Amino acid sequence: MNITKRTLAAFASILLLNVSCKKDHTFNDAGTIDNNIYFDINKIYDVYPQYASSSMFYNWTVYNVHDPSIKKFGDYYYCYSTDVAYGTSIRAGLQIRRSKDLVDWYFMGWVFDQLPAKGSAYIESQGATPNESLWAPYVMQVGNEYRLYYSLASNGDRISAIGLATATNPLGPWTEKGLVVTSKTAGAGTNAIDPTVVTATDGKMYLYYGSSWDGLFMKELNPSTGLAIDSLTIGTRIVRRGSTNGMINGNLEGPEIIYNDSTKMYYLFVAYDWLSTKYNTRVYRSSTPTGPFLDWSGNNVDLAVDHGPMIIAPYKFENQSGWAGVSHCSVFMQDGQYYIAHQGRPGEDLAYMDLHVRKLYWTSDGWPVASPERFANISDSTVGSSELIGNFEEVVLGYSVVPGFAETQTDPQYNYSFKTTLNQDGTINGDKNNTWTYNSPWLELHWGTAFVDKLHVSRDRDWENHVTSTIVLSGFNGDGTAIWMKKLSQ
Repeated sequence: MNITKRTLAAFASILLLNVSCKKDHTFNDAGTIDNNIYFDINKIYDVYPQYASSSMFYNWTVYNVHDPSIKKFGDYYYCYSTDVAYGTSIRAGLQIRRSKDLVDWYFMGWVFDQLPAKGSAYIESQGATPNESLWAPYVMQVGNEYRLYYSLASNGDRISAIGLATATNPLGPWTEKGLVVTSKTAGAGTNAIDPTVVTATDGKMYLYYGSSWDGLFMKELNPSTGLAIDSLTIGTRIVRRGSTNGMINGNLEGPEIIYNDSTKMYYLFVAYDWLSTKYNTRVYRSSTPTGPFLDWSGNNVDLAVDHGPMIIAPYKFENQSGWAGVSHCSVFMQDGQYYIAHQGRPGEDLAYMDLHVRKLYWTSDGWPVASPERFANISDSTVGSSELIGNFEEVVLGYSVVPGFAETQTDPQYNYSFKTTLNQDGTINGDKNNTWTYNSPWLELHWGTAFVDKLHVSRDRDWENHVTSTIVLSGFNGDGTAIWMKKLSQ
């Protein structure tokens, strides 16, 4: 989240329901939920303003979510997110939701009752005024302690702080422990917001953070306290964004870091461009937590160029208005399955937001690919070869560079779907020069001798066509361009 996200506070938004939304439930001091009532998902647009702007916070469920950080603690997944609200006053404190299945989410309250004192005091000490909301939290558990990192920026000045609060319960109460990194940038540098943390295989702990200006930075933390070992510097820059005609092309922010024990690699996910339109998700990797992190082509991502692969970007399948703003992600693993969560903004109104949760899969050479459909917790049984015969909607997640912020703030540049047919004789679209082969769970599309798409095959809900289960495919072509497909009902 960058400093321009003050706009989010002024024009706060609502979101489209991820899977199902529940209303008329209450929660007591212990956080238990009663009287769950489903309503018709097909009428969701009609109830956006009513529920998202309501002061009856239990109606929010996944409304008013932005910049999620999700982890499973005990029996529940907990989601902590930025202070936003559509059509009602912003309540500072970072929102908390929880779910047992990543599908039905319940609003549980806030981390803080007001802006954190330590972050506010730092900004005021620099002669600035704190923003009225907190942004982009990150949550983790260390032993019996829950740690939550928050972002607080100034209102109108380039002064920011990332602070740490701790608790013995995911619902709090939370106690401020101190500031981890601050910024008061007048020139080159970074913005002290958007934290994420990884514990390395050697036990060391690192914070990654930043937005716009001069890139994303890394600092080593003290694992026993969660605070920075060196509190006086902004750390080491690890990612930069390219420029076009001397102008930074859009925005770079929202890092998320994980370690994959299977590939023995650290993966750094980042957000590009404007949050309500062209927002898209890139991923880089390194064999060490300190980098260098490399892109698809093996380039150090601290070089000032645009880096890929891009694994989620604005898209539009048929029978839906399109999804923009699909970034600032949370990546987590549970029971061997990786997931990626992020905001999404439907084309009906780009002020709306939705908490999207998708499955992540891994290619044979160790790159993550995201499902083209949101997670619905359906049976994901093996797909047989004969089931692949038929018509698909395909989306190629392409990207075109624009010279600055203006275009990205108004145009999502949707990647539109088109029809692709896998024929029984092994051809694609009936062309004998283009063929497909399948070795579960990977499908290969051979386009003549030019290139091969390698796609993971699974099942998920077809949200756009209201089909409970369909076949979905996700992968890359040879140059690292992401490909999404979903089978259409006959």
